[in-house]
Amino acid sequence: METRRLEEFILEKMSETGLPGLSIAITDAEDTIYARAFGFRDVEQGLRATPRTSYCVGSVTKSFTALAILQLAEEGLLDLEDPVGKYIPLGLRPGGEEIRVKHLLTHASGLPALGYAEALIRNVVGDDTTWLPIATPDDVVSFVSGAGDWVEARPGERFFYLNEGYVLLGRIIEVASGRPYEDYVRERILAPLGMERSYFSRGEFDRDVDKATPYVLSEGRRIPSTYPFGISADGGLISNVLDLSRYLRMFLNRGEADGIRILSEEGIREMEEPRIPLPYEVFGGEAYAYGWVVVPSFMGHRLVGHGGSVLVSTAYVGYLPEDGLGVAVLSNASGYPMANIAFYALALALGEEPEEIPLIKHERLLEKLAGEYRTYMGSYGVRISRRGDFLFLEVRGRYIREELPLVPERLEEREAFFFTFEDGRRLVAEFRIREDGRVELVFERYKFRKVGPG
Repeated sequence: METRRLEEFILEKMSETGLPGLSIAITDAEDTIYARAFGFRDVEQGLRATPRTSYCVGSVTKSFTALAILQLAEEGLLDLEDPVGKYIPLGLRPGGEEIRVKHLLTHASGLPALGYAEALIRNVVGDDTTWLPIATPDDVVSFVSGAGDWVEARPGERFFYLNEGYVLLGRIIEVASGRPYEDYVRERILAPLGMERSYFSRGEFDRDVDKATPYVLSEGRRIPSTYPFGISADGGLISNVLDLSRYLRMFLNRGEADGIRILSEEGIREMEEPRIPLPYEVFGGEAYAYGWVVVPSFMGHRLVGHGGSVLVSTAYVGYLPEDGLGVAVLSNASGYPMANIAFYALALALGEEPEEIPLIKHERLLEKLAGEYRTYMGSYGVRISRRGDFLFLEVRGRYIREELPLVPERLEEREAFFFTFEDGRRLVAEFRIREDGRVELVFERYKFRKVGPG
């Protein structure tokens, strides 16, 4: 594998977005084949990140919760067809139908996202624009129970990513197993896999000698923060890329690790089975399974993975079952998608060209279009800037200040079309990339040429 290109790409994106630290590991079915860290786990103290550095993995935790549910189902302690009301006094019947355990696993309860996690994270990091006093899973149960008139579909009909649903699954695990969620996951998953530095509690985090300080990125500053401890099943696991490599190897080996059976082969297949299509596509045909997102054709290969974010920490883990490869990427801030770095790494490991990944191609095109533009003989100028997945057309002068968002409509290698609205009129911005590398823009009555970088 060409690690130099991967490392250059990681450093490029960390520099662009201000990420403080990042750790990555690539594994095959037998062992970790690459592990490296970049930047700092603690900027103020000058402490560098390592492959052992611990970060909150956010919603990657959902695959652990789903795995626990499948374990309990195989032991006959619950059934995926069970109504949620058998375990939790929820009192919701979308369209008159029961929400079942399987619906929570696939984010198909019929409830849209209720925003508890967003409020909790913002409260913890000191955003005073909202306050929701939720501190325990039981608080989440009470919160969800009053959301009957927010239902949008019958169970199983439509995908709505629902953090609250995975908190409910955590409570179901507790009722069915007779143990606290954190204890169950530690005893039945983490310990058997040798994930000795993966945990949930604030106390364990405080004692960790190789932990990443979580940061809020704001206006170029890295502000030390904390994690939203206390509610675990939807996104509370703290881990590191070496432990997560052990976790991925268990899936690559069809439920077994070092001779220990964690889940049956059939159970692993059940977890990977696409259940409900996602309302967005990048590679085509993406669907949610049980705690995993399944991409049927990542550069011609089946990819099973999940991302995670708690604003001050981001993550992605994924594996290619048929190719025996997996990757884990963790960072101590939100700035650049960990999934994109993981995709880049997997493409290189497969011997594919990572610059052909749709997300990367889209990024590179927007980077190429950003810059200073001028009309004939420099008589009039605009600036095209990139912010995330959008471009903005900016006109600046002593007495003029205008900014229009440009929304992507059709993006190709040599031309790209965006649209915007001005004074109620729909306008098209047409970019052309010439054979000689020159970039031109036709917008409203003007033709511009790029004369400087973004």
